[in-house]
Amino acid sequence: QLQLVESGGGLVQPGGSLRLSCAVSGFTRNYLNIAWFRQAPGKEREGVSCISGSDGRTFYADSVKGRFTISRDNAKSTVYLQMNSLKPEDTAVYYCAADPGAMCVILLYEYDYWGQGTQVTVSS
Repeated sequence: QLQLVESGGGLVQPGGSLRLSCAVSGFTRNYLNIAWFRQAPGKEREGVSCISGSDGRTFYADSVKGRFTISRDNAKSTVYLQMNSLKPEDTAVYYCAADPGAMCVILLYEYDYWGQGTQVTVSS
């Protein structure tokens, strides 16, 4: 059974940085797309970024483009989300999600496997 475990959340001041990790286990197929989503209080879950299983191509929401970077370490079965220049509006629970496939999209309904989430709070 595919499992995802996020870590790395916390409290950071505006302008600061955090790196989230998503450890993947139980995957036995060829390709796996991984995405990051976030959900702020009272708001719908929204896509942040994804990385494709076949070629590592990456995609970002406009709100985080230029500030966030997604990457993967296949040897460690881990996907990272480096978040720089954080803003208060980035405050949310961040979830990683997985979809067996070659090319990712940042669409909620594409992902069947989810982690438990990690809280990111940007505040002074």
